[in-house]
Amino acid sequence: MTSAAAFPRDFWKGHGTQNDFIIVDDPGALLALEPATVAALCDRQRGIGADGLLRVARAGTLVDAGVLNGLGEGIAADDLFMDYRNADGSIAEMCGNGVRVFAHFCRVVGLADTDEFVVGSRAGARPVRIHEFTPTSADVSVQMGPARRGVTSAATIDGHVYRGLAVDVGNPHLACVVAGLSHKELAALDFTGGADFDASVFPEGVNVELVTEPVSDGAVLSASMRVIERGVGETRSCGTGLVAAASAALASRDRESGQLRLTVPGGRVEVEIDGVTGSTLRGPSRLVARGELFDGALA
Repeated sequence: MTSAAAFPRDFWKGHGTQNDFIIVDDPGALLALEPATVAALCDRQRGIGADGLLRVARAGTLVDAGVLNGLGEGIAADDLFMDYRNADGSIAEMCGNGVRVFAHFCRVVGLADTDEFVVGSRAGARPVRIHEFTPTSADVSVQMGPARRGVTSAATIDGHVYRGLAVDVGNPHLACVVAGLSHKELAALDFTGGADFDASVFPEGVNVELVTEPVSDGAVLSASMRVIERGVGETRSCGTGLVAAASAALASRDRESGQLRLTVPGGRVEVEIDGVTGSTLRGPSRLVARGELFDGALA
C-alpha cells in the first residue's frame, strides 16, 4: 500500500448542470481523502465548496494503493477511474453528472486522447462519448448501465408524503412521479429539511427525486425534477437521479423504454432508457477554475 498525503494541493472545479465538483488528479493514488478532509474541502464556507469530489487515477493504481479491493466488471487496470466522494466525505458508487465532468477534464488535460473511452466507477464500467469540447465546455454522453426498477415506497418532504418507485442505477433512488404537480409548484417546495424514508427498504440511504408527470414535447417526453442526495442534501442536478426519474416517469406510462428530456434547477439533459438493460445520459459539462490549496488551509 502506498503512503498517503494528507490532502490535495492542486485542484480543478467543474459542474454538470450546476451539480459541482472538486477535481483532483492523483496519478499515484497518494491522497488519503479522509472523510473529514473531503467534507472540509467541499464546505462552501470554510473550503473550496462543492457537491462532491472526483479523484482521477488509473484503476490499477487505486487497486495497488488499497483504495479499491479489485477491478470491477468491464474495467481494465489502465482505465481512468472516478473515485467519487460525497460532500460529507462518504464514498458513493456512481455520479452521472460527475462522469461527464470527469471525462471532460481527462480529455482537456490529455489523460484521454480519444473522444470515446471507458471510465471506471464503483458501479462498474461507464463508457463515455464526448460529442464536442473546448477547455471550458463539453457535450458528453454516458452509458449509465441498467436502471433496475424495484419496489414502491414513500418519502416525506416538508410534511408531505410522496409515493415512488425504487430504482437502482448503481446507487439507490426513490423516484416519485407526482400526479398534477406543475413545474412551478415543484420549484416552490421546501427541500431544506431533507427527506425521511423507510430505512428497512433503503438501509444504506437513498437519493429522493420528485418528478412532474411526463408530457409530450414533440417526439420526446419532457418533465421536471428536483432531488435530495444522500450525504449532500438538495443539489441542482443529479445524473443517476435523472436516469432513475426517467425510468419512473416511463413506468408511470407503462413503458419500458423511451426518451425523456428532463429539466432540473441547473439545466436540461436527455435520458434514453432501453428497456431494463441500459440507459444513456447526455448533457453539458463546464470546467470553471483551477487553483492551489494553501498549506494549513483545512486546519
